[in-house]
Amino acid sequence: MRNNHRLRWAAIPLAATLAVVLAGCTQAQLHGYLPGFEEEGETAVTNQTDRIAGLWTTSWIVLLIVGLITWGLIIWTIVVYRRRKGQTGLPVQLRYNMPIEIFYTVVPLILVVGFFAFTVRDQIAIESRYDNPDVTIEVQAKQWAWDFNYVDENVYSPGIQGQLDPDGERGSLIESELPVLVLPVDQTVEIALESRDVIHSFWVIDFLYKKDVIPGKTNYMSVTPERIGTYAGKCAELCGEYHSLMLFNVKVVSQADYDTYIQSLRTAGNVGQLDNEFDRNQNQPGTSAPTAPEGN
Repeated sequence: MRNNHRLRWAAIPLAATLAVVLAGCTQAQLHGYLPGFEEEGETAVTNQTDRIAGLWTTSWIVLLIVGLITWGLIIWTIVVYRRRKGQTGLPVQLRYNMPIEIFYTVVPLILVVGFFAFTVRDQIAIESRYDNPDVTIEVQAKQWAWDFNYVDENVYSPGIQGQLDPDGERGSLIESELPVLVLPVDQTVEIALESRDVIHSFWVIDFLYKKDVIPGKTNYMSVTPERIGTYAGKCAELCGEYHSLMLFNVKVVSQADYDTYIQSLRTAGNVGQLDNEFDRNQNQPGTSAPTAPEGN
């Protein structure tokens, strides 16, 4: 009874200290230093970033607790059962301890099942496609840039790979030359991802989400942008010599600014859709590419 009383009094200052520490954390710290969580009170970048960050940070907290318990038991065993001065021979050998063996079997099983269940739950929510998205975008990945089709508006925005700035520092890019994907804030967006050549990966860093772009297959990404701003994107799959220059920006804007941008594409003559007409893979063996007669 006395031991329980002491433990209770020890837990109070520990809980108070933990609460003070957490209260003083920034948004970046509370979300595991993930991108997109920088300012106090900011809206999440998308409807899924909080979910992704929650899965990440909770997993790490659980793993750190398990690690601390494991390290503590190892250190305790080393200290308590160390060889004392004057002792010789081996310590008493224990062959079986059923309670401990059951504990060491059940706890990891619970952890694995728990991580699996929460991951599947969040993955289903993130991967679910909208029935009737407000905006439909088709992304054509190519070595080494991106083309964006605004399907509902029947306009497109072609892109080129990142251009080095001759007047800037070494490795700096001309920001205005990067492809830009413009999305309206608080609208459901479905992005269809296609590749004209090799495997790429569409990654918007602050969205905490990426998806592979595979030749001959259309992958989908469903998201609702919730914070106006400009967010960096890149290819996250090594795709050739200029992979590091396969960059783009995502601009989340108001509906009025989005409508203005769409009109600017029409004014520029970018009406229609960019398709797979320039797909290099149609000339690969096993496709419908013409073959030369034998002997030629």
